[in-house]
Amino acid sequence: MTRNIKTCVIIVGWIAVMGILGGCAVEKEDEGKVRDLEFTVVSQEEQPDALRDVIGEKKEKPFQISYTRGEDLYIAVGYGEQESSGYSISVNELFETENTIVIDTTLIGPQTSEQAAQVASYPYVVIKTEGIADKTVEFR
Repeated sequence: MTRNIKTCVIIVGWIAVMGILGGCAVEKEDEGKVRDLEFTVVSQEEQPDALRDVIGEKKEKPFQISYTRGEDLYIAVGYGEQESSGYSISVNELFETENTIVIDTTLIGPQTSEQAAQVASYPYVVIKTEGIADKTVEFR
């Protein structure tokens, strides 16, 4: 009789574990993606003065800023103080979902063959897209 109870407990345990694992799902990151967005990288001279001022205040620490002017949406991503020069930022994706604009960026370090100046730098990128000023920006 005890053997039957042990067998039942083991079977019930496995069923419970399989039920828990079966309930787990991986959500697709780009679910709800409506379309990719076109953008331009904006030089410091082309940035609106108000945005440039905010970046100047925040550049020492990582930051994520969205700024609208008329129909233009500016998105700025900064990676804070770095110990040397030679960093760049890659915009991996910029796309629209039903309710948001999603931006994904990566900080790329100096090449090993590159002679990076050992002076602090504050890498950031500012991009501009048009006609999407009314949506929340999600940073990845």
